[in-house]
Amino acid sequence: MTEREFIVIDTEGKSALSEIAVIDSQGKLIYEAFTEDHQNNTAIRLKCKSLRDIVSEFAALAQGKTLVCHYAAHDSQVLHNSFVQARVRLPSFSFECSCQLARRCFPNLPGYSLGYLSKHFRLRVENRLFDANCAHTARYDAEFTYHLYRKLKEHLAMYERLRNTYNPFSSSRVDTPFQDHIDLQAVYHSEYEILKSIINDIKCDPNQQSKGAVVIGEAGAGKTHLMMRLAQERLKTNRLLFIRQPNNANAVLYHTYARILESFAEGIPDTPHTQLDQLLANSFVKILKSIETVTTTQKGMQILSALEQDSLSLYSRIGSEGTKRNRDWWQYIERHIMDWWTNRYTAAGYSAAILQGILKFCRYTDRRKKDMVRRWLAVSEIPDEQAKDIGLENWQEDISKEEFSLEAIATFGKLSTLDEPLIIIFDQLEGLSDKPTLLKNFGSAVKEILTHIPNSLIILNLFPDRWEQFQQFFDGSVVDRVSQYKVHLNRPNNDKLRDILSLKVQSVDLDLNQLFERSELDDILSQNSIRAVLNRAAAYYRYKAQNIPLPSAPLACSKPTSSTSLETRLHRLENEVNQLKQAIAGITTPLQPLSAFPQEAIATSDVSTEHPTVAQVERETDEIVADYLLQKQRELEQDYDARPQIISDSDDWGKLNEIVAAFGLLQSIDIDQLRLGKKVLPEHLQLKIGDRTFVIGFLNLSSSSFFHRIANFNQLVLSHPQTQFRLIRDAREPQITGKKSKEEIGKLSHSPNGLFAIMDKTDRINFELAYNLIVDIHNRDVDADMVTALHVLSEQLNTYWLSHIMSG
Repeated sequence: MTEREFIVIDTEGKSALSEIAVIDSQGKLIYEAFTEDHQNNTAIRLKCKSLRDIVSEFAALAQGKTLVCHYAAHDSQVLHNSFVQARVRLPSFSFECSCQLARRCFPNLPGYSLGYLSKHFRLRVENRLFDANCAHTARYDAEFTYHLYRKLKEHLAMYERLRNTYNPFSSSRVDTPFQDHIDLQAVYHSEYEILKSIINDIKCDPNQQSKGAVVIGEAGAGKTHLMMRLAQERLKTNRLLFIRQPNNANAVLYHTYARILESFAEGIPDTPHTQLDQLLANSFVKILKSIETVTTTQKGMQILSALEQDSLSLYSRIGSEGTKRNRDWWQYIERHIMDWWTNRYTAAGYSAAILQGILKFCRYTDRRKKDMVRRWLAVSEIPDEQAKDIGLENWQEDISKEEFSLEAIATFGKLSTLDEPLIIIFDQLEGLSDKPTLLKNFGSAVKEILTHIPNSLIILNLFPDRWEQFQQFFDGSVVDRVSQYKVHLNRPNNDKLRDILSLKVQSVDLDLNQLFERSELDDILSQNSIRAVLNRAAAYYRYKAQNIPLPSAPLACSKPTSSTSLETRLHRLENEVNQLKQAIAGITTPLQPLSAFPQEAIATSDVSTEHPTVAQVERETDEIVADYLLQKQRELEQDYDARPQIISDSDDWGKLNEIVAAFGLLQSIDIDQLRLGKKVLPEHLQLKIGDRTFVIGFLNLSSSSFFHRIANFNQLVLSHPQTQFRLIRDAREPQITGKKSKEEIGKLSHSPNGLFAIMDKTDRINFELAYNLIVDIHNRDVDADMVTALHVLSEQLNTYWLSHIMSG
C-alpha cells in the first residue's frame, strides 16, 4: 500500500460523532464537519451538517484508503455507532492505530497519549508545539496525529534500513595506531601540531637528541586515536613504533624491543613495503653515498645509479635473489656498510652483529628466510641448519636479552639519524600502577632509552591520575626527560562531538538529525568522553536497528558545556520536570484495584526506574563483555596469520601471571615458582588452588636451549608427583627435530602428571582473549566490573583448559 492511500482522521463524540476532521497523505485538511447539535453550533454553523450527510460524505472520501487514528479502537467504535444511528450501511474500513504503532516503535516510553507523544517528539503544527488547552477538537488532534504518524513511519523506514547497515558507532576504540578509523582533523588539531613541532625540533637538532612527551587524557579521550593520526600522516616519512604495557618486570626492554620489531613489520600506506624496509633503504643508500670508495668506483656508481630515483629500489633493482649480480652487489653493499659502521661507531658489543642481521633481512626476498632473520633479530635460537642457511650464527645461550635489546634499539636509532626521527609510543600503561617492581623497571627502561637511543620522540599515553602517580614513583631525572612536553587532551565541545557523530554516520550514508531525536542527541552528547559519546550513540543505534534495550546511561557530564543551546537546556529541564511529576504522581495518587485498569493497559505498561537494578547492571555488563570478546576474537583471528608476531617465553609468562592474578579475585590462588638448584628452567608459574597444584610453563626456544630446559623440567615432574605439569610451545615456532629433545618431549608426555602441549591457533586466541580483556579493563578501555567479566569469560571459554583450571 502506497503512502498516498492513507488518510488521517479524528472523531470527537462520546457515542456517535459530533465532529470529524480528515487529513490527506500530504498533510492537508480535506474534510471537516460538525453535527447540527454540536455545542459550538453558532461559531461553526457553516460546517454543520446532519449526521447522515457527514457519514455518507466520509464513506465516499474514505473508500479504498487506510484510516489512521490515534486510539483507533475508539474512533472505530464512534464511526460504527454513527453509521448505525444514521441508518447508513457501514463500509468495511481498514484502520491503523498510531498509538499501537508508537508502542511497537518505542516500547519503553512512560506514556502514549497523543499529547505526550507530540511533546516527546516535539511535533509542531504551524510551528507551534502541542497545547493541551487546544486538544480534543477533531482538526487539532488530526493534524498532530498526521505528524506523529509520519514520524513513526519514518522511524520504521529507518529501522528497516538500519537493520541492514553496519553500526557506524561500534568502532569507538582505537587499539593500535596502525588501525584505520574515521578521523575528524579539527579535534585535537593544536595538540597534534605540538607533536609535529617536537618531531621537527628533533630533526633540526644538530645533536639529534631524543625528547619525551606525555599525552594526558582520561579513558576514552582519544590518546591512541591521536597516535593513529600520527601514523596515517607520518608513516611515509617517519617510523612509528608502538609498545603496549610490559608485563614482566625482568624483561621490560626485551618486551619493548619485540614490539618495535612487530611495528617495523607494519606496512607503509600505498606501498608494498614495511616500515623497516623504508628505514633501511633510506639509511643504507645515504651511507653508500657518503663513502668515497663507493662514489668513485665503477661498481659503486652502478649501484648508486640503480638507486638514484628511489631508495626503495634497493629491493628490486639489485637483481633476483640467487643470481650472481644479486650476490656480488649485496656483498659489496654489506662490506662497505659494515666498514662505515665500524669507523663511525664500534665493532664492539652486539651492534655490529645486529647490523649484519639487518643487512641479511634486506637482502632476502624469500619470506621464509626473512622470517628466520626476524626470529634471529628477536634473539630467538633457531636450528643450526637454518642459521647456516641465512648466514648468521646463533646467539650464546647466556646472552642478556635486556642488554641486547637496548643496544638493538640504539642501532635502529642510529640508523634513523640518516632518515627521519623515530616515534616511539608507550600506551596502555595504566595496569602498571599496582605493580611497583614492574613500574620501577619500566621507569628505568624509559630512562635508558632516552639516554642511549638518538633521534627519537618518546611518547607516554597516560590518565591524569596515573601520571601523578608515576611522577611520585619515577626517578626525578626520568620525569624531567619524559615530560619535556605535556599534551593535555580535554573533552571536545559538543559542536565537535556532534561533528564526529556526523562524520561517522556519513560513512554509511545516513543523516545524524534523521537518525536521532534531539533528546537522544542530548543524552549522547552529555557523556564525559569521546568514547562514551560514541558508545552511547552505538547503543541508540542498536536500539533502533535491533530493538535491543538501551543500557542505563553512564555518568554524564555534570554541567552543560558552553556550546549547549538554550533550547536544548530548556528541553532537558522539561524532561527532568516531567520525570519529577511522574515520580510525585506515583507517590500521591491513591492506589486503585487492578480491575479498574483496562487489560490492554496492564499488559503493555512499562516499568522504568531512574536507577538500574543490580540484575540490570550485571546483564548490561554481560552484554558489554560478550560484545568485546566477539570483536576481539575476530581481530585476533585476522592478526594470527596476517601480522608477524614475536613470541617469547617471558612475554607469555607475563600474560599468564596477569590472567592468574585477575582470577585470584574469584578464588584464592597461591602463585610461586619452582627451583632446581642453579639449573635453568622454562619460564613457569606454580599455582595452588585449593588442594590442587599446577605448574604451567612456556618453552619456545630451540636447539640446545630447548633440550636443557625441558630436561630440567622433567626432573621437576618426577620429583613432584602430586603436581600437574604442562609445558607449552607455540605452534608457529620451529618444529623440534633433535633426537635428545624429542626423547625429553616423550618423557614429559608419557608421565602420569605431565603434558607437552602445542599451543595451536585456537589455544593462542583464547589465551590472548583472556589477557586482552583483563588488561583492557585495567586500562578502562572496557567499561565492565572485573569479577562479572571473568564469569562471562569463563562461560565463553568453557572448553578451554586454562578456564577449567581457573574456575575450579
